[in-house]
Amino acid sequence: MPQRKLDVVLDSVKRLLRVGATSNLVNLLQKQHPADLAQLFSELPDKDRQAAFSLLVERNSKLAMEGLSELGPEAGAALLSHRSAEEIVKLTQELPSDDAAAIIDYLPEELSVAVLEVIQKRPAGGDVGDLLEYPERTAGRIMNPKVFALSEEMTAGEAITALQNSRDVEVVFYLYVIDARRHLVGVVSLRRLLLVPPATPLKRIMTTDLISVHVDTDQEEVARQVASYNLLAIPVVDEENKLVGVITVDDVIDVIKDEATEDVYRLAGLSGDDRVFSTPSESLRKRLPWLQVNLVTAFLAASVVALFEGTIARWATLAVFMPVVAGMGGNAAMQTLTVIVRGIALGELTFANTRKALLKEAAVGLANGFGCGLVAALVVWAWKGSPGLGAVIGAAMVINMFVAATAGTLIPLGLRALKVDPALASSVFITTLTDVFGFLSFLGLASLLLRYVGAGG
Repeated sequence: MPQRKLDVVLDSVKRLLRVGATSNLVNLLQKQHPADLAQLFSELPDKDRQAAFSLLVERNSKLAMEGLSELGPEAGAALLSHRSAEEIVKLTQELPSDDAAAIIDYLPEELSVAVLEVIQKRPAGGDVGDLLEYPERTAGRIMNPKVFALSEEMTAGEAITALQNSRDVEVVFYLYVIDARRHLVGVVSLRRLLLVPPATPLKRIMTTDLISVHVDTDQEEVARQVASYNLLAIPVVDEENKLVGVITVDDVIDVIKDEATEDVYRLAGLSGDDRVFSTPSESLRKRLPWLQVNLVTAFLAASVVALFEGTIARWATLAVFMPVVAGMGGNAAMQTLTVIVRGIALGELTFANTRKALLKEAAVGLANGFGCGLVAALVVWAWKGSPGLGAVIGAAMVINMFVAATAGTLIPLGLRALKVDPALASSVFITTLTDVFGFLSFLGLASLLLRYVGAGG
């Protein structure tokens, strides 16, 4: 929804809630697309959001839950958290199993357990319970178990009839073909199915070279497969190669968005579920521990500076330019780190081509160091009238930007080898290294200059 229209509808919703015009409000909400409803819900204050959602649930529970699903599992769970387990189970039955499972997973622990207990007693809710048995962030957790599949013994005509009679499956992009034991044996496109004579057996027109993922495959890998092969959907199989579900492109888009958000947050040392409108106490709890880790590493850099207190006392001008060397190294490191983490996430960077990436980033780091160092040296020389100080800051910048590029490549690769998320832990190590080497190179070279030339050199 365009922002201008959203603002108009949002003002109308607030006004109708304020005057208690519930019938008009429900009529307005029922005219909105689920995605637009999600936008409205996200913009409303907590109290108004809950009131508008509750009113819509009473009149059109299906639309209300579709809007809640578009809002995202975390925010959706927050809207449901004040309801009983029985109500939640009833409402989530309006959604595909994978969307319902995601929302239930974000409910408070006690309520989530209660919901699962109710689900176990209802055969209709079995699919949701089964999905929640799979590990988080895997194909099994995000798949839709209601997948349309056809027997390899069927003819094209029978397949078309079966497709026309199907009512309870998600959008069919591909027709998956299974054998008598439900093993995935092939796939047929809708176009191919319509172009062959009705009596043609599916086994004669199906493609056996198909892409699938295992239930335990990481959701990032699923997204990579869909993107690499330009798929609209990808089948999910178990350890016996039996077809158990399908993941469609809309689910993959959600995964890509969530993974990208998580990586950006982690590069900044933030929790992936910290949001603009999280409560101050929640944000504090998620941010303070990482800041305290950074504080410890900051004292490491300070200890390096302390080694050169005598040098700084003799040449106080050094204190003015220390942040320049460390700051430029940190900026260069974050550029390299962003490129490397993205390469790892997309599967572009592997251990086989690590050397090539390292040499390239080291060369870029040296070139950046010479380029920025030359400019810095000339500025300092012109400003302070000291060619020696200019040479010191220029050389220190070359050293630190080379270290930044090398560390920005090796640290995330090393963390990945140790099974640690590179996006989460790399930044703190790299910031420490660039600060330490920046101060060490700058103050160390300045000390040498003082010893052999003097402060006026």
